[in-house]
Amino acid sequence: MFNEVYDVIVVGAGHAGSEAAASAANMGSKTLLITMNLQNIAQMSCNPAMGGIAKGQIVREIDALGGYSGIVSDTSAIQFKMLNKSKGPAMWSPRVQSDRMRFAEDWRLLLEQTKNLDFYQEMVSGLIVENGKVCGVTTSLGVKIKSKTVVLTNGTFLNGLIHIGDKNFGGGRAGERAATGITEQLVNLGFESGRMKTGTPPRVDGRSLDFSKMVEQPGDVNPEKFSYLDTTKPLTQQRSCHMSYTSNKVHDLLREGFDRSPMFNGRIKSLGPRYCPSIEDKINRFADKDRHQLFVEPEGWNTVEYYINGFSTSLPEDVQFKALSSVAGFENVKFFRPGYAIEYDYFPPTQLKHTLETKLVDGLYFAGQINGTTGYEEAASQGLMAGINAALKVQERDPFILKRDEAYIGVLVDDLITKGTEEPYRMFTSRAEYRTLLRQDNADIRLTPKGYDLGLASDKRLKRMEEKHQSAEQFVQFFRDTSVTPKEINPVLEAKNSAAIRQQDKMFKMFARPNIGIEDMKKIASVSEYINGNNLDREVIEQTEIQVKYSGYIAKEKSNADKLSRLENIKIPANFDYSKLQSMSLEAREKLNKIQPVTISQASRISGVSPSDISVLLVYMGR
Repeated sequence: MFNEVYDVIVVGAGHAGSEAAASAANMGSKTLLITMNLQNIAQMSCNPAMGGIAKGQIVREIDALGGYSGIVSDTSAIQFKMLNKSKGPAMWSPRVQSDRMRFAEDWRLLLEQTKNLDFYQEMVSGLIVENGKVCGVTTSLGVKIKSKTVVLTNGTFLNGLIHIGDKNFGGGRAGERAATGITEQLVNLGFESGRMKTGTPPRVDGRSLDFSKMVEQPGDVNPEKFSYLDTTKPLTQQRSCHMSYTSNKVHDLLREGFDRSPMFNGRIKSLGPRYCPSIEDKINRFADKDRHQLFVEPEGWNTVEYYINGFSTSLPEDVQFKALSSVAGFENVKFFRPGYAIEYDYFPPTQLKHTLETKLVDGLYFAGQINGTTGYEEAASQGLMAGINAALKVQERDPFILKRDEAYIGVLVDDLITKGTEEPYRMFTSRAEYRTLLRQDNADIRLTPKGYDLGLASDKRLKRMEEKHQSAEQFVQFFRDTSVTPKEINPVLEAKNSAAIRQQDKMFKMFARPNIGIEDMKKIASVSEYINGNNLDREVIEQTEIQVKYSGYIAKEKSNADKLSRLENIKIPANFDYSKLQSMSLEAREKLNKIQPVTISQASRISGVSPSDISVLLVYMGR
């Protein structure tokens, strides 16, 4: 293998690396996945769960494009929940609690069954770069392996430093060494680097907990699943999570250790994730709160290990233990391991193109936490996109870029390379201006044709999507075309305190009323007959209901997206020199020269670039 020239080498086998390797190999590229420990492929370093607010939409999008995260989430799930069901469908977000050991095992077995994919266990210490182009990697043993492209997915391992109280030591994850050499080489090549931090809570022995003092959190009564494929069935059995709370006593005990906290004594200087703060950060920033939620999450079907979500900390282990022992249900707690914080190197993502290829080195791609993101789902989606684009580059095909109105993945990548990030970036529904279009229920309709064109989605997957889409469209048309009499509909309307009708009217108008759902409409004989006669499944019925009830919002958002896409079509010449546009603000010229946007639309989203600056640019370009 050392004499081969690979099409794609992927460095790191976390969530980003696993998706990158799978996508490149499945597209026919000869791919090598190098990692420091093959036993830890797709390790869930933090919480044992996939999905959640906006993250669930990303997993559905990965699945629709032909990635593996959705499939593995289903095969290793121990609980399923659809979050935000009380809100509109744009906010619905699937989430699974996973069996940590099974998740990693299923990922490895899937990768081992993937054609064109080789594996190697070693630390990559450097890149082979010649004339501004990457040509392979060098390992810590001095082995040189050549390739046409390289995808770096190093996670928290680049010069990783673990903190527990006043102790610190090198490591990329608990029990694993840090990776060295790459950052220094990239900086010498001209890359800008920075430091970020993240943290993780203690893991505890479930046998030492008193769950009767906690609030049980079961899964959905009728659980769904992530993948659009029929690889698995929805769960029939589930494991519950539990919830407890901190208290003023717990907070006081935690404060006693603040003088030994690396976060407060200045030993940690880098920024952590704003939306997943440590417990000491929470009680410091939100001093008016007398309690905080703690979610007690099982790590698998059979293990007794539990993850204490909400208690991320880098305080000394004795302080962690003393404080957690004062939480209801934790009086006799036994630790498997204390929580810790980790600092690591990242590279501001404004140094990337939309393909996630670096601007400085041809054929080199970054994906995951190396780009300043946080979360398995964000990492996996970047890995998928980097793997796809590395394979396309080798195959001399056009790059694959998702726009902001096409996918949350498109929003994520555009945010990173256009705006950059100085703190760990996490996806939220609020970041997507077209979230009514980018729902979790229609990710397959939006993206499966693209996955099929890339060679990642099968004929079977495409056919299944087309049948679902066609069935939903026909059912919507049924409601548009079919009238209903007052005699048929009024009992339904009156039962929901909705105004009765006096004359025959289209069913679509009745169904579109906010308090009338599909279960109400099923009480009309012709609707039930249509559903049974056409053997419609839950997905088609749900898709139809959304299309009817939110048709106005969807149409408006599509119209807005179409208007803005005109700016997306106005290309800016490569290496355009903004310095000569003296009518533009100095800040705008500096930002535009640094980021080098590809389109007018992207330029308009850069922080510090005003509408008047865009007008100057349009005038200069003859627009």
